[in-house]
Amino acid sequence: MQFSEAWLRSLVNPALDTAQLAHAVTMAGLEVEALAPAAPPFNNVVVAEILSAEKHPDADRLRVCQVDVGEAAPVTIVCGAPNAAAGLKVPCARPGAKLPGIEIKVAKVRGVESFGMLCSTKELGLEGAADGLMVLPDDAPVGEDFRSWLSLDDTLITLKLTPNRADCLSLAGLAREIGAITGAPVHLPQIAEVAPTIGDTVAVQVAAPDACPRYLARVVRGIDAQAQTPRWMAERLERSGIRPLLAPVDITNYVLLELGQPMHAFALSRLDGGIEVRLARAGETLELLNGQTAELAPDMLVIADATGPVALAGIMGGQPTSVEKFTVDLMLEAAFFAPAAIAGRARRLGLSTDSSHRFERGVDFGATRQAMERATQLLVDICGGQPGPVTEAVADLPKREPITLRLARLTRVAGVELDAGQVAAGLAALGAAVERRDDNLIVTPPSFRFDLAIEEDLIEEAVRLFGYDNIPAQPPAAPSRMLPQDEKVVAEDALRQTLVDLDYQEVVTYSFVDPAWETALDPAACPLPLANPIASQLSAMRTTLWGGLIETLRHNLNRQQDRVRVFELGRVYASLDAQPLKLGGLAYGDAAPEQWGTKARRVDFFDVKGDLERLFGRALDVRRGAHPALHPGQCAEVCAGGRAVGWVGTLHPRLVQAFDLPAAPVLFELDSEAVTRRALPRHGGLSRFPQVRRDLAFVLDAHTPAGELVDVLREAAASWVRTIDVFDEYRGKGVPENQKSLAIRVVMQDTERTLTDQEVEDAVQKLVDAALRQCNASLRA
Repeated sequence: MQFSEAWLRSLVNPALDTAQLAHAVTMAGLEVEALAPAAPPFNNVVVAEILSAEKHPDADRLRVCQVDVGEAAPVTIVCGAPNAAAGLKVPCARPGAKLPGIEIKVAKVRGVESFGMLCSTKELGLEGAADGLMVLPDDAPVGEDFRSWLSLDDTLITLKLTPNRADCLSLAGLAREIGAITGAPVHLPQIAEVAPTIGDTVAVQVAAPDACPRYLARVVRGIDAQAQTPRWMAERLERSGIRPLLAPVDITNYVLLELGQPMHAFALSRLDGGIEVRLARAGETLELLNGQTAELAPDMLVIADATGPVALAGIMGGQPTSVEKFTVDLMLEAAFFAPAAIAGRARRLGLSTDSSHRFERGVDFGATRQAMERATQLLVDICGGQPGPVTEAVADLPKREPITLRLARLTRVAGVELDAGQVAAGLAALGAAVERRDDNLIVTPPSFRFDLAIEEDLIEEAVRLFGYDNIPAQPPAAPSRMLPQDEKVVAEDALRQTLVDLDYQEVVTYSFVDPAWETALDPAACPLPLANPIASQLSAMRTTLWGGLIETLRHNLNRQQDRVRVFELGRVYASLDAQPLKLGGLAYGDAAPEQWGTKARRVDFFDVKGDLERLFGRALDVRRGAHPALHPGQCAEVCAGGRAVGWVGTLHPRLVQAFDLPAAPVLFELDSEAVTRRALPRHGGLSRFPQVRRDLAFVLDAHTPAGELVDVLREAAASWVRTIDVFDEYRGKGVPENQKSLAIRVVMQDTERTLTDQEVEDAVQKLVDAALRQCNASLRA
């Protein structure tokens, strides 16, 4: 939210400079995001009037102007602006003036002496482009210092408010807050009831009272919609980021900024019958003020007349009933819409408006009538007209239940004893009703504070008003103790560091994803849809980390990064009850950075498998499998403890094309628990006796995984068999078709004695028998 410091100080003016005020507001929980001058520095610029503008004798595009700058005699200024003409009031930089990037001096222009410069907005640094002089209103005082006349020595303050502080989305709310923080008096605008001068009304019916507990309407006839918006109002609107358009519209925008109450004005002649506040019906559409035609959903609240919707409640008005410069009669609207009835609807239509931003956070339902009276008075003062009585429809408004604040608990939680009287005064300054009962304060929150509901909220308010930086820093009284750490669990930071050491970089991607990603990666996936997505392409919860990793790869490839190795440790969302922590990774490009010592080659399945073995700290148990997102024959299921814990493999060619990738990356995704849980190492003594090695070549079906044979052999191995490893595979001459030969290294050693030949032969035979029995594998002749 952006606003003018001068406007704020007209409501509350603490004895603090701009920087001190920003610090005080920030320390109270309302973060000041930016401070910017309303205009760049310049000096010696006055309001001037062009008395005459004659063509330059030696230049077709220049004019010699006689200019009244408020001195005894006019001055001569040569000007090249196309709109320079007699009678205009414009800013004039006098000799010696310093403008952004230029200093004005007396100079001869094509033989004519010029005593200053008539200025455009660009030359004053007020706008980036201009096609002529800056034309000032007819009432601009000639000779007045231009900077002072426009109050350009002002600061634009931008607040970054949290969603719970909707009460500060107005200048009145901010003034009230600053008054409570600093103790400065607050001077809010005095709002009196505007007496009706005509009896005209519009019938109002609220068919959805839960969504719209309060609705006010008022007819005003005979206005001049083309009336000039006062300079003070236009200036405040512009410095709040709102461009003045038409006086009635400017007035509703001004009330929104001043009081925080969104309002809307309808052209009365374009309304057919009375007003009905209801939910949209199937198939209804509405052309909005921005020209967009919105297809309305049944959960969208609308303002309708006899012909159908004329406005999207709390979001934007409709084009057919909008106020234009020839409008004479209008209807003012002010309402309280329940936050739940507005939240998410604007984003669903790709909109973000000042009204929806406020209504979905909560608008003061106790000040709706005040806003109507304020807007009516401003409208009558500026545009004239005759107001009618206010028509009001009221249902069950939110209730503000009293909250008990125990002063003893406040002291215990805050860590410092706060004066009960000051706490009560501070809460009262925020608009709450406060009653002292023994050692408790009974606090009834005001209608504009939706965030005050429990005792902890009041404790936060009391501490905030006292000042976080006023609470002394005290060392903890309790002794520090080391927490127990399970040696069988690897810390997540250690896991991350291992992957970083393996040349991977950690990324954090959105948990919200495009549902099309999920179904492309796994057609059987059922991603959880979001009821209120922040964007149409982020409308579901991820079921795998791969979508975000692939998008990260595409982002890097688009920026000419052709070697990418990334990982993410995050949760996936299979269902509301199943949200496991996963470790996912992606490798793309060359296996090693470009160098002279290693020949360039693409990263492959076995490179990533080797990385995972380093991660697990042991040989990886992988088994052939099929995953819809991975290339057939280039993917494997990762197992640990006899159960499947993840996948590793190359992206499927179908998805390489779908994601528009030049080549296929290698991916992995594992259950985090499988990687972080490890068995404790056990000490084993070194044997003083010799090893015995036997190399066995088994012939078996070509489709039988080598790991299956090794598992069988290890299960059947004698106690003195130390290792069983595959060291060769052969297919070809001497081996039947559709079969393969696997060479197995068997190392045997006992710690107590030397093995006999018979014991070795028996152990080998036991292995051969197990291979034949369970894998149909025979020794190769």
